[in-house]
Amino acid sequence: MGGGGRNGGLFTYETLVHAISGAAGSVVAMATFFPLDTVRSRLQLEEGRESKNTLATIRELVMKEGPYTLYRGMVPVLQSLCASNFVYFYTFHGLKMLRSKRNQSAGNDLLVASIAGVINVITTTPLWVVNTRLKMRGVGMDPERNNNEYSTLLDGLLHIWKYEGLGNLWAGTLPSLMLVINPAIQFMTYESIKRRVTATMQGSQPPAWVFFAIGAVAKAVATALTYPLQLVQTKLRQGHKYPNLPPDAGTLQILLYILKKQGMAGLYKGMEAKLLQTVLTAALMFLAYEKISRFVIRILLHRPLLR
Repeated sequence: MGGGGRNGGLFTYETLVHAISGAAGSVVAMATFFPLDTVRSRLQLEEGRESKNTLATIRELVMKEGPYTLYRGMVPVLQSLCASNFVYFYTFHGLKMLRSKRNQSAGNDLLVASIAGVINVITTTPLWVVNTRLKMRGVGMDPERNNNEYSTLLDGLLHIWKYEGLGNLWAGTLPSLMLVINPAIQFMTYESIKRRVTATMQGSQPPAWVFFAIGAVAKAVATALTYPLQLVQTKLRQGHKYPNLPPDAGTLQILLYILKKQGMAGLYKGMEAKLLQTVLTAALMFLAYEKISRFVIRILLHRPLLR
């Protein structure tokens, strides 16, 4: 993987390795912390559920619905996450490699991450719409929707397309596009800190816990800044149940409604669970991603046919 492999950009072994490593890392991380994502979804979508701490909510769910409920809808989530992160990491590193090494800066990372985020949202939103529906099936959210008409991603995509229209597969796209700033901030923060840490270590490999810590800090910053939009995004994907709002209420309408009825606390309902879940998941994802990509690239570098 000589000059062509490193500077070619979108169509190189290295870009592919980054994409596969990012996808694999995200699956490992989400599978590890999936119950926290379940708690986040339930707190965001169930209006009557008291916003208790994460551990108390997990205990309550297990006691009332059984341990299985913590892993409801895990397989389609992992499938979607794998596809989503493959697209994101491939685009991010491909675009980054197209630009000069001298252009590496926080501003450049923010721009490239934003473009990657837009491409990711447009291509994978339908997967996340089906995921939200599958995760909330059987928990009393919507008796008409929570039936057994579909149980897989493909069946869900076809069912929504056929009975609700193609547009519903992209429900919540606007807040998703606005939320492109979340991974953009996350990647900008991660890459900036990593560059500084690597520079201070004079080329030596940072220990594993450093990648974990950098990933945690980057995601905490991004989540804290964008949580209200994430809350609205989840409600739009599931379909909100506010009686005084039209079914096709938009992002701003829902934000103002929650603010009026529940105050600022309503806009941050479930944030503790979200922070815990996303920070731990992102930290483990970046750790796994760095380890996998470095391992695979090291193998490729020692194979003459790939140079």
